[in-house]
Amino acid sequence: MKSRSKRNTRASASDEFLGFTSSVAIDSRLWRHDIAGSLAHAQSLAEADIISKGDMEKIAEGLRRIAADIRSGRFEFDPTFEDLHMNLEHSLTALIGDAGARLHTGRSRNDQVALDMRLYVREGIAELIGETLQLQETLIRRSGDGMDAILPGYTHLQHGQPVLLSHHLLSHFWKLQRDIQRFSDCYKRTNLSPLGSGALAGTAFPIERATAANLLRMRGVTENSLDAVSDRDFVAEAAFAASMLTIHLTSICEELVLWSSQEFRFVRLPKELSGGSSMMPQKLNPDIPELIRGKSGRVLGGLFTILTLLKSLPLAYNRDLQEDKENLFDVFDTVGASLHALTLFLTELEFDKVRMRESAEAGLMTATDLADFLTSRGMPFRAAHGLVKELAVLAEGDECKFRELAKEKLAAHSKKLKISDLDFLTLEKSIGRRTAEGGTAPASVKRQMEKALLSVSENRAMLETMRFEVGAVGELLS
Repeated sequence: MKSRSKRNTRASASDEFLGFTSSVAIDSRLWRHDIAGSLAHAQSLAEADIISKGDMEKIAEGLRRIAADIRSGRFEFDPTFEDLHMNLEHSLTALIGDAGARLHTGRSRNDQVALDMRLYVREGIAELIGETLQLQETLIRRSGDGMDAILPGYTHLQHGQPVLLSHHLLSHFWKLQRDIQRFSDCYKRTNLSPLGSGALAGTAFPIERATAANLLRMRGVTENSLDAVSDRDFVAEAAFAASMLTIHLTSICEELVLWSSQEFRFVRLPKELSGGSSMMPQKLNPDIPELIRGKSGRVLGGLFTILTLLKSLPLAYNRDLQEDKENLFDVFDTVGASLHALTLFLTELEFDKVRMRESAEAGLMTATDLADFLTSRGMPFRAAHGLVKELAVLAEGDECKFRELAKEKLAAHSKKLKISDLDFLTLEKSIGRRTAEGGTAPASVKRQMEKALLSVSENRAMLETMRFEVGAVGELLS
């Protein structure tokens, strides 16, 4: 049998050409998905009486033997066969004879690789959702530990208003929740079977496309053969969701790097998960957050590469699409490893609640509360804002001086305001007044945490469904 990569004889084939065009070193990673797709396709052929039941059984036995060899490391991929698909087909035919040569009936490598990528992406999405859920649950646990801790809330990295540590940590939870929702939406569009689309125009054989889709536990089939073999939207979409996720991880990591510095001292680094210096013996460095920050560049680069290779492609399949795999594989690997590392790091991290409070007590953190108070007493907010800003400038950041100036100014401003009215300018009372839904008041945070726990429960149920569908690949191979 001559594979497509052997249009010419071995003697005339250019080693440089094969070296440049061969993808087996990369796409061999898809062997499980490719074999599962072939098993489902063989079943479709047999049910349509295109191949005999005997040939189908030989194909199934042969493919499972090859799978066992790959799993054990006995199988050697040959780069002269160009890609994963031709390696497997050649090995199958060598193993079982003519029955193996019938497997490709009604199928092109175009719809074959489109299927492999969809099976891989849905599996990768499920794995990343699982890792993200672990991080979400860690944030919820640490939020429970932080209900009594107050730290400064920042804008422009300047002190703004006091917030509970639990409220701050849950803000990252909801970012991750949006990431899971994006992955879930992408999963639905990914989990459709393109088998039966052929090279571009469909197949002339009477194959029931739903047969393979059902065996692979996919939720339907693609609608248009031209679109099916050229579509890599789901690859780009998965890479974008992963990129958005890694952007959120870098936000957490940036804060951890800052918080572990001598200037902040909000956290103490876990010794077993931190690095040291080759010269300075006293150093303990936040290596994991820094590396996650750095690795985000690889993820964003992968997304940009995928989008660029899709730009301006005519229908239907083009060889450019071979380049999506290496980039997507690296995106999934990098984000998965980053999620796992950050979850471990946050689990072991120690928060210095005393230091957080000391920082929150500086910087006139309750100035907004004073403006709100004046507004509640009938002063227009802009006038109240201007008055408090004047006091803040005069106080030059000194909390005690700010309070004294406020007493003097307010006493002169209105006889209705008593000195005791300023007793509300404490961190606890400032936080306690933010009772609106989504605010930092303890009661609001508790309600928020209940919603977070419900979201995790729903995410777990969704993930179980995904894992059941993804599990079809392993079950077909067994």
